[in-house]
Amino acid sequence: MRALHVPAAGERPTIGDLPTPEVAPGHVLIKVRAAGLNPLDNAIASGMTAAMMPHEYPLVLGRDAAGVVEAVGEGVDHVEPGQEVFGHVLLAPPVQVGTLAEYALLPAATVAVKPAALDFVTAAALPLAAAAAAAAVDYVDPQPGEVVLVNGATGGVGLYAVQLLAARGATVVATGTAADAERLTALGAATVVDYTIGSVAEQVKDAYRDGVDALVNLVGHTSAEVPLDAVRKDGKVATTTMAPDADALAAAGLTGTTVFAQPVRETTAPLAEQAAAGSLAIDVHTVLPLEQAADGLATLAAGKARGKIVITFDA
Repeated sequence: MRALHVPAAGERPTIGDLPTPEVAPGHVLIKVRAAGLNPLDNAIASGMTAAMMPHEYPLVLGRDAAGVVEAVGEGVDHVEPGQEVFGHVLLAPPVQVGTLAEYALLPAATVAVKPAALDFVTAAALPLAAAAAAAAVDYVDPQPGEVVLVNGATGGVGLYAVQLLAARGATVVATGTAADAERLTALGAATVVDYTIGSVAEQVKDAYRDGVDALVNLVGHTSAEVPLDAVRKDGKVATTTMAPDADALAAAGLTGTTVFAQPVRETTAPLAEQAAAGSLAIDVHTVLPLEQAADGLATLAAGKARGKIVITFDA
């Protein structure tokens, strides 16, 4: 099968032929029709995650996918060959199997039947980003009327977070550029703060003098890069970037957590049903063939993606 893979530690990703994975107990082998890209894919490709857990090579990149069930392993009874599904490869040792390939082996716990109203591209754009957004929103647990700042609202996770917060009745303040304002307000943001013209925290405090009730932080890898000053004392912070750390939160009088998404089907299937019903928009920025998957990863790494990037495969 053709796959975008890292041949050996320290080498650049390349497209080449690899053996098709064999189905294993508790897993589902799918013929991939579309695979969504995530920043995690770049972290794996660069070796950043190798310090966290063992990697084995050749290592296929990609975590999200939608496709058709080819075979199911022992103990799997909720899907069967021929069904259209979507799912995710959980980050667990050893890291080796991925979805940027003609076939992918997914843990059964992450595989859900694809709603008929969703095509493969939109379904592949959902698992990791939507699950991360849902986890962040669950943590800050906004009550109707509370104000929540989404820092990094134009990325894959942010666009879901804006919608899920608005659906709970929160007043959403989203960061973006002037060009993003119309799209973000259409998704539910009450205010769009242009991070290119000045301090996000200062702009937010100009509008909300006492600060917002909570922050969903999706960009910035140091505490100094995160607009903590925009959050009122005793407010909540959910972050996906490992910043701010506990010391920075305590100094600001805030409580918070780093969100680790778990895109199991109990989480992703209801989100897919919302998308199929039209109450959750899946914003796909770019669709590329496998031959251009590395270009898509470069766009992500440069922070230039607006919405999700999805790689497609021939039927």
